[in-house]
Amino acid sequence: MATLAEKLFDSLTPGFDRLEQGADPVLRRSDHADFQVNGVMGLAKRLGRPPRDVAQEIVDHVDFQGLVDSVEIAGPGFLNLTVSDEALISQLEEMGADEALGVSAAEKAQVVVVDYSAPNVAKEMHVGHLRSTVIGDSLCRILEFVGHQVLRRNHIGDWGTPFGMLIEHLVDLGEDNAVANLSVGDLDGFYREARGKFDADDTFKERSRSRVVLLQGGDEETLRLWRVLVAESIHYFDAVYEELGVGLRETDVVGESAYNDMLDDVVADLEAAGLLVDSDGALCVFPEGFVNRDGEPLPLIVRKSDEGYGYAATDLAAIRDRVSHLNADRILYVVGAPQSQHFEMCFAVATMAGWLNEHTQATHVAFGNVLGPDRKMFKTRDGGTVKLKGLLDEGTLRARSALEERGAEASDTDVIAHQLAMGAIKFADLSTDRQRDYVFDWDRMLAFEGDTGPYLQYAHARIRSIFRRADSLPSGGKITLTEPAERDLARQLVAFPEAIENSLETLSPSKLCTYLFTLAQQFTSFYEFCPVLKAPDEATKASRLELCELTASTLRTGLGLLGIEAPERM
Repeated sequence: MATLAEKLFDSLTPGFDRLEQGADPVLRRSDHADFQVNGVMGLAKRLGRPPRDVAQEIVDHVDFQGLVDSVEIAGPGFLNLTVSDEALISQLEEMGADEALGVSAAEKAQVVVVDYSAPNVAKEMHVGHLRSTVIGDSLCRILEFVGHQVLRRNHIGDWGTPFGMLIEHLVDLGEDNAVANLSVGDLDGFYREARGKFDADDTFKERSRSRVVLLQGGDEETLRLWRVLVAESIHYFDAVYEELGVGLRETDVVGESAYNDMLDDVVADLEAAGLLVDSDGALCVFPEGFVNRDGEPLPLIVRKSDEGYGYAATDLAAIRDRVSHLNADRILYVVGAPQSQHFEMCFAVATMAGWLNEHTQATHVAFGNVLGPDRKMFKTRDGGTVKLKGLLDEGTLRARSALEERGAEASDTDVIAHQLAMGAIKFADLSTDRQRDYVFDWDRMLAFEGDTGPYLQYAHARIRSIFRRADSLPSGGKITLTEPAERDLARQLVAFPEAIENSLETLSPSKLCTYLFTLAQQFTSFYEFCPVLKAPDEATKASRLELCELTASTLRTGLGLLGIEAPERM
């Protein structure tokens, strides 16, 4: 389904082509009108003519086919377009009849691998995992919504030298006791105990090092014990994901260990391409354009001097596997901004090796930090790491208190409190431009006013309450736009496809968040100035119920793409 913006663009194109073939009208939404055409001045400059003269000639030769009520030539040559009510109504009716609310399927469906969350085995998830998890989950939902095949990948840290001490600690505790400890989610406690023994006991340290050799050598009993640690950790991760309401499952886990058997092939490919350089016994690739502080070429170490492999080799193997076996058209890495140079170097080497090319692209979806009220890294009062599970539980308790303060007495208050808490946490994160830091503030996040998840959820619940009180439900009646607030709401509704497009172009759900907040604001204004159940006549009532229904559907769909539930009542 063509959006209103696309229809206007198509109408403008012949007028621009008449003066210069392929000239872009540069059509944008505007605060001065419904749309503004900004491409006239650039065209006029290229033609060497006065911009307003060029603007007038374009207007004289454009047929808007009823889409526009008025065209104003403003300033040095902008075109301000006021869309006709008939065009808005037609677009609303098309949206209402479309399950996707006017969002077109991707022109070419792609296989998109999204790498996100990535906690470490035997360590609890903390607030540092929050952004990767919720941003990655939302991007997966939006990509699937437009028809792409999304392959989720949870690249957990499940391999390396620490597992020697962890397995030996498991042996010391006894497998049953160790599993009992891990099954209650005390992964950090288990890890700290193992680390403490490793640092204090030379005998334990030597056993741990020997166990690493056995693990890397494929000793079956060691691998079995390692699998116990991994399985218990994944069970804990799944519980966090279920509470948070994200789409990652055990089947999406493809950890570092999964690429062990591919590392030699990575070396062979890079060697065959003539890319490997021996640097003090380590095998490295020196991608062009990367230097250290002294201006010396910066290496990506593929194999260390002790013939061991680091995470750069594992990341290269993952790229190679995702291209050659998963047939990925695109790979997204939702990882914090501090890893930017690492991924740039990995992508550069993968391109040099031929794994990435014009047909397969990799993108680092970088994000900023979660800060505490002091605008420093978010920590507990004693300076420790904020555990994600505890944070989610605290959110639900706070949301329940907020509901009780508002006089909520519903039998499902616990369910609604959980929905509110997860919505508050996710929206606060997703509504921030992903490359910026943001302050974690419970009072602001759980507020029912302002740019918050609960505000949007309440807007949806309020619309549903209208239908519970109505003596009739929307039935496809004719929409009319007689009041300014009705028209403003309609203008925002038809912009939903553009919000989805903008979110995908920038790989930032914040664009969708901004759209939904504005939509909720427009509905609040509409509801204040345009009585629905007490409309002056039945036709107006039916029209406004249709607007309410379309608004509720858009809020519910948009929130769903953010991974946020839309309660029926609050």
